[in-house]
Amino acid sequence: MAGGAIVRRLMYAAALFIVVTSGIVATGTSAQARALDDGTPVGRDQYRVLMNQCRYADTEQLRSQCRSAVENDYRIGAENSSLDCRTYSGVTVCGNLMLSKREAACVQHSVMAGLTERRSEVECYALY
Repeated sequence: MAGGAIVRRLMYAAALFIVVTSGIVATGTSAQARALDDGTPVGRDQYRVLMNQCRYADTEQLRSQCRSAVENDYRIGAENSSLDCRTYSGVTVCGNLMLSKREAACVQHSVMAGLTERRSEVECYALY
């Protein structure tokens, strides 16, 4: 019976190891690496665009939240070719836009009128 107890404990230890390390496999990073991550690297110009686009948010609170999100989510480094940047009507934005309800309604209306969703997002975010 002592041998069975040892085997059982080894199985429990192996199962615990698998559960603990599955977070690393599933996310591709460890908790320690996540804590050390300073944000997604983007080029200096991309970072400037990300910060500047916050001026288009509807309220001072939303502008502040936008700037905080950029500071937390990005850092200046190498140019990031996977960052979604686009320019429409002379306005350049990058990444996901946090649209207000009014802006989201504008996007929906513009898309129904024939504009692309990407263009509608930029124009409604910046101009309305």
